Amino acid sequence: MEELLVEAEGAQQIHFNALENIYKWGSSLVFLCLIKPPVKKNTIPIDLKLRAVERARFAHQVAEKRRLIKQYKMERERQQKLEEEEEIKRLRKELIPKAQLMPYFDRPFVPRRSEKQPTVPREPKFCIPRHKTIKCCRCHAMT
Repeated sequence: MEELLVEAEGAQQIHFNALENIYKWGSSLVFLCLIKPPVKKNTIPIDLKLRAVERARFAHQVAEKRRLIKQYKMERERQQKLEEEEEIKRLRKELIPKAQLMPYFDRPFVPRRSEKQPTVPREPKFCIPRHKTIKCCRCHAMT
């Protein structure tokens, strides 16, 4: 761990020195190549066969999950369709037109006289009230 920190600090110092050189010489000079820290070699062995097995297992899990989701969706759609069909059957049973009762014709209907007072007719008002008249410039100019 400490070795990594020492290497990182060394790389930063080299980078900083290169930037200082660029600053000292100005922008007209060709930029100095920044020195990059050496690339570490991978010490962990890569087992391609193991990786292939893990990838195949993962792909199988993904395929299984997609299949289950598709199956669940189809089941849910089927349940919804059945519920809608049962609702339609229930509504059709409720909405069957039923015969109305026949009126009794043996007792004839005799309307009674109304107890309200008759309405009193009024004269129409043909004059327009002064506050509702239309005012325009010509009317004021004449007066």
